[in-house]
Amino acid sequence: MLRNEGTNARIILREKLGKELLVFDGAMGSQLHARGSLPGELPEECNIDHTDWIVDIHANYLESGASCILTNTLGSNRFHLEDSKYSVREVIDAAVYNGRAAIERERSRCEREGIDKECFLFFNIGPLGQLLAPIGTLSFEDAYDAFAEQVDLVKDSVDGVLIETMSDPYEIKAAVLAVKEHSDLPVLACMTYDANGRTLTGTTPEAAVTLLEGLGVDGLGVNCSLGPKELVPVVEKILAVACKPVIVEPNAGLPVYTDGKTSYNVTVEEFATYIRGFVESGISAFGGCCGTTPEYIRACLQELRDTPFVPRVNASQTRVCGPTDCVRIGDRTVVCGERLNPTGKKKLKEALANHRLDEVFSEAIAQEKAGAHVLDVNVGVPGIDEAQTMTEVIRGLQEIIRLPLQIDSSDPEVLERACRVYNGKPLINSVNGKQSVMEAVFPIARRYGGVVIALTIDENGVPDSADARVAIAERIIKTAASYGIDKSDIIVDCLVLTASAQQEGALQTLEAVRRVREALGVHTILGVSNISFGLPNRPLINKTFLGMALYAGLDVPIINPLDRELMGVIDAFEVLSAKDRDSTDYVRRHAGDINTAVQGSYIDTNRTVNDTSSGASSHDESIGALVRSGRKDIIARAVERELDDSQPLSIINELLIPALREVGDLYEKGTIFLPQLISAAEAAKTAFGVLNERIVSEGKSEGKGPVLLATVEGDIHDIGKNIVKVVLESYGFAVVDLGKDVPTNKVVSAALQYRPKLIGLSALMTTTVTSMKKTIEALKDIPDICPVIVGGAVLTGDIARGIGADFYAKDAMETVAIAESLISGRSREQE
Repeated sequence: MLRNEGTNARIILREKLGKELLVFDGAMGSQLHARGSLPGELPEECNIDHTDWIVDIHANYLESGASCILTNTLGSNRFHLEDSKYSVREVIDAAVYNGRAAIERERSRCEREGIDKECFLFFNIGPLGQLLAPIGTLSFEDAYDAFAEQVDLVKDSVDGVLIETMSDPYEIKAAVLAVKEHSDLPVLACMTYDANGRTLTGTTPEAAVTLLEGLGVDGLGVNCSLGPKELVPVVEKILAVACKPVIVEPNAGLPVYTDGKTSYNVTVEEFATYIRGFVESGISAFGGCCGTTPEYIRACLQELRDTPFVPRVNASQTRVCGPTDCVRIGDRTVVCGERLNPTGKKKLKEALANHRLDEVFSEAIAQEKAGAHVLDVNVGVPGIDEAQTMTEVIRGLQEIIRLPLQIDSSDPEVLERACRVYNGKPLINSVNGKQSVMEAVFPIARRYGGVVIALTIDENGVPDSADARVAIAERIIKTAASYGIDKSDIIVDCLVLTASAQQEGALQTLEAVRRVREALGVHTILGVSNISFGLPNRPLINKTFLGMALYAGLDVPIINPLDRELMGVIDAFEVLSAKDRDSTDYVRRHAGDINTAVQGSYIDTNRTVNDTSSGASSHDESIGALVRSGRKDIIARAVERELDDSQPLSIINELLIPALREVGDLYEKGTIFLPQLISAAEAAKTAFGVLNERIVSEGKSEGKGPVLLATVEGDIHDIGKNIVKVVLESYGFAVVDLGKDVPTNKVVSAALQYRPKLIGLSALMTTTVTSMKKTIEALKDIPDICPVIVGGAVLTGDIARGIGADFYAKDAMETVAIAESLISGRSREQE
């Protein structure tokens, strides 16, 4: 018989996760399409309009062997259903009812056939269909509210939640927090990755795992976008670092378009073979995504009949991350930049007091270029709203740099608000041995995820001896464990005292560092420059102490990364301690080749060394540099200055366009990712705005375009189209955006009205490729119509040709390249 009704199901589910193989269902949309759903009909509306279809699909998956089914609610949020004839509540209530009805049908079958089976109903949460700020316009708080609205409707009626098909870590954070703060439901979370091994917004699998495990999900993984073969390297990276159970839900391969229909190119047998490989590698749950059917699930279970499930165990690692990359602490020396702390910095204090945040951002960029891996952020100056300023600075920094941040404040409210809006898993500075401080800070770290810096100080001050400091560290680690915080999420600061006042203290600090590393197995951090306060030739003392501390086991020195001599000490230590294998990084940095980039799954330690003297910073505020770094906050001023000596068209052709091309090249090479591309595009757009005002005032306006954009009828996903719009506008193109779910006749009317130079059509759903073909055919009936370019996750060059498009673009930068070639008269073959 089928077992586990009611709230006990959640307990049973949590017990099974990671200990038994859980089997999820497969695709819903393609199953609805096979039953006759029409283009433009929202899958979620079928919960009410075609209840029998939904129940049958669920029941078929259960009968095929699935034990976990997902409610038909991937797009059941206030944004996707904005124009629906049904409310969010109506759709979700019906979806849960249908799921329960299918489970009841499976219960009856199991009773008839004497089968002992447990089934679980998961509420399915998908993307909101809008980009979150700063890439888009949707605020984190509004995203959270939309997810919370969904969770409130199901918190007592389902067994768990599966968040999936997410490409933005900020959005998935909002969803996870909504589930955990509005229910006690088990939550699994999956992101979707492109062929380059990163999400649309550039997040690596390692960074996604770091974020999600920090938030306390019950399981995590990957779904959609790619077939099982293409997902192999992504799954390998997830399994290499994840401590939580891993779920994998591939597509049935890649889409192909034949005989007017979109299908997928991986057979049932091939799919099952790959799933067996994933299970043997250590995943804890599997299912199918686009193109899969009950036959795929049945074949997988048949393939797995002789494959035992072996629980996977990974050792915890100390990692922090930003939106795209993570930094692993312990393997190599991690440099924490100290220059965003106003202590002893008069100019920074004045900038913060007068809300001149552009100066803060410039300091951050300089430190990133100089080779820092993490930046300390402290905004504590008198007379300001510290919490508000901290959140503004955090958001601003994450728009223009990729480094993880260390949130530094003695005020728990500031830490709470900053951790909530932070995109990633931060360092939290700090906690200490005082019970009241631990009680205030540890719940914040537990709730949002973070690596906590533990200061070896308590009610009695900083102990003189290493013994006493180690004892405080041990007490903090033990207390953290009582909050569910593993010691891998603690970094101990044994505190550097001024040698001029407490000379013996230096050796006690170093001894404490050694013992914390060796006896407690915890990583360490120190503010190095404190050692030399009050002494002459401070750089000499700092360098010497840094070398001694690294040898004692220091993992994270907090230093000025613009000090080349201090950074050189680290480089030399990495060679002499055999961490820099074959002295590769040392030779690169110190033999003249110092122009390296951030790349790979972790922030690369191949630093770009800034040519500045110790303690000084250099801020390049040329127009090209401001575009490349996405400085829309100050680029208008730079353009105004340049206009004093140059003509607008010269600035466009000699400064803006070359900078944008450089950004585009970096994006194509995978050196930068969508957040950086959008930031650069927004900065360029701001610059074009200033220049266009001057051009119009001089009567010389000659805009490019227009380009007509639309997401085709039946498709309400317009993220990709919106990205294309921003980037096109950054290149000076006039864009007419018709929006999403645009009927064919509206596209045709707009084409006749605006006579565009290029028409761009977008589709994400396989079921709307037919609508795209219909729209293209109608456009081709217009005499002398311009070329049509198409794009979207379900499209390929072959599909584009099959539906009559003139061009296919895989992303925004390729769209720009095609648009530029058409406008300039150059020909370009469709790819």
